[in-house]
Amino acid sequence: MNDQELFETMCKTLYTAVISDTLDQLGYRCQVMRENINPVDPSWVVAGRAKTVLSVDIHHLPDDPYAKEIEAVDSVKPGEIVVGCTNESRQNGLWGELLSTASKMRGGRGAIVDGLIRDTAKILELGFPVFATGTKPVDSQGRGIVIDYDIPVLCGGVLVHPGDVIFGDRDGVVVIPGAITGEVFALATDKATRENHTRDELLAGFTLRQVYDKYGVL
Repeated sequence: MNDQELFETMCKTLYTAVISDTLDQLGYRCQVMRENINPVDPSWVVAGRAKTVLSVDIHHLPDDPYAKEIEAVDSVKPGEIVVGCTNESRQNGLWGELLSTASKMRGGRGAIVDGLIRDTAKILELGFPVFATGTKPVDSQGRGIVIDYDIPVLCGGVLVHPGDVIFGDRDGVVVIPGAITGEVFALATDKATRENHTRDELLAGFTLRQVYDKYGVL
């Protein structure tokens, strides 16, 4: 299946816990971002390729404060999720309504920010999934500046490479290395199916030991 079909299927059938468990099984045990990165709307589920953006705090007004930021957003491709690394800034509101709108119109699927965002009411109206550590109604001008994009970044404690697959829901954000995406999808789908059977049999009155011995999931 193509990326679009893959991401839609993932959003319908998978969840962060089963993907995290699958990555553990494959030896990738540090792929979940820190617990303080959460969706603006807890019902949002998002999957897509990482479009990495790196910003840093500043304490002056540059001549062209948005140059690299505009360049990065205008280069978003269909199926990508912006992964914004701010080095956990507490002073810079990197993301907001207009960047969300521009990204969505380029075919972007969402944004993950390891810092603060603003315009959340408008982002909710737009229906563009954004995850962040919190909100602050400040402009980035003179507080932070995008210095590069499409490079490896450390976001939420996880090293994210361009093209990695990002999956997020109300429980958190998981990073799937691009090279093992197909394997993770297949194994996670199998585990989710076994978990569904386990749940059904528990509801039918079987004991946890009985269903665990049968399906091997917990």
